[in-house]
Amino acid sequence: MLRAWNTVPSEPRSVETASMSPSIRHVELPTHRAELLEWGPADGPLALLLHGFPDSAWTWRHLGPVLAEHGYHAVAPFTRGYAPSGVPSDTTYTVGSLMADAVALHGELGGDAGAVLIGHDWGAITANALAAHPDSPFGRVVSLAVPPLSTMNPTRDTVVPWLGAVVRQPVKSWYIFLNQLPGISEQRLDRLVPYLWRTWSPGYDASEDVEHALAAAPDEAHARAIVSYYRAFLRPGPRAVAYKHWQRTMMDPPQVPLLYLHGAQDGCLEPRFFPLVTEHLPEGASATLVPGAGHFLHVEDPATVNGLVVDFLGHSSP
Repeated sequence: MLRAWNTVPSEPRSVETASMSPSIRHVELPTHRAELLEWGPADGPLALLLHGFPDSAWTWRHLGPVLAEHGYHAVAPFTRGYAPSGVPSDTTYTVGSLMADAVALHGELGGDAGAVLIGHDWGAITANALAAHPDSPFGRVVSLAVPPLSTMNPTRDTVVPWLGAVVRQPVKSWYIFLNQLPGISEQRLDRLVPYLWRTWSPGYDASEDVEHALAAAPDEAHARAIVSYYRAFLRPGPRAVAYKHWQRTMMDPPQVPLLYLHGAQDGCLEPRFFPLVTEHLPEGASATLVPGAGHFLHVEDPATVNGLVVDFLGHSSP
């Protein structure tokens, strides 16, 4: 059984973080124009990297080059509504719509059954849902900071520690309720974004990442789109029906090999959930808690995260 709960040494492993500037490309999707950052050979196996909130495709600047060195065509899109990608014409921000975009990008970029999907935060929710979908074209999935939602329920044996995690989570999740207020949260991103980075990844200098995140919301339309992910989670809207084929597996367990990574100092999703999550991971899934890292573990400790991802995908070039 591949299911496992691992921790890594408190000292990050010695894995070089490659230095390679991405190329920039545009792809026309059904509802909007997407801008992508690319590393590696165009004919290599596709590795699609999906960012979350509140950040941008630039948070993959460490992992993208490493995957390229291992022969992958690593592609990080600015997801729908995050500039310089466009605001989607259907103004839909459900997980199903994000899944549909990932599948569309797989087709546009020439992906095959060897393609891998790597996601963080909202990107992880999307990746986990696709890991459960029988029509997903991705053969392996890595999710950072958010586990498959199917693993979040307690059992009789874990209900007490589960409650210990649950009572701590509302203090971390207040921003979700703020983002439900139309015209409020989108006007305060310049204050909200740096605050969330400070509290979610304590001790990390997020100056560069905050700059990129705010650049993804250069106007009211993009700012509204970014916070609408949270609104759509509770109120999908009538246009969400177009994505119900994909949305239906959002709460289902993964059906393909999956690696879940979580920062031990995560200030967004309570780390006490981690050992409970591992109790529900199916065969073919594994999980590692990264000590000293917060929510944005792939930029806080890229050497460790890159090494774990490369280990999962296989050391040899595809």
